[in-house]
Amino acid sequence: MANDNKRYMFLVDDEPIQNEMLKDYLSERFLYDIRIFDNGEDALKQMNLHPEIVVLDFHLDAHKSDAKNGVQVLQHIKEGYPETQVIMLSGQDKLDVAVESMKYGAYDYVVKGETAFSRMENAINNVSELHKMRTVNNAYKKTIVFLSVVIGLIILLALYLNFFTDAFTHTSNNM
Repeated sequence: MANDNKRYMFLVDDEPIQNEMLKDYLSERFLYDIRIFDNGEDALKQMNLHPEIVVLDFHLDAHKSDAKNGVQVLQHIKEGYPETQVIMLSGQDKLDVAVESMKYGAYDYVVKGETAFSRMENAINNVSELHKMRTVNNAYKKTIVFLSVVIGLIILLALYLNFFTDAFTHTSNNM
């Protein structure tokens, strides 16, 4: 997460109408600060915001042949920001494209169509639940470490006091 504690979501699609419609739909349902990008390169430049979720189109190089495609952007995201969950949203209804996306770390693959927005909502709910569970798990880990240190210090203090009590008792008995 970024230092300002906002929860970011990036929408990356080279179709501006698709981006705006999805942003409107998701803004009504989630409290993310949603940022829109029409290419992967611009989204990658803003990854320092540590978005929790990136919704990424597969065919980002459809209008601009030198642009990175969705899988290339996905690879860059996962290399630098493995905690960011990427949901591929694509018009490609091909199993090999979905498998390739999942192979490189996509959380889910949603095909554009009539049910795409509701499927996207479900995927985001699942990602949010995963994020919540990871946050709670990390808090538990920190609590366990803290308690282990406190217990260790108590044991050391008890041993220290026991040693000096024995030494004092031994010295008193010798007098």
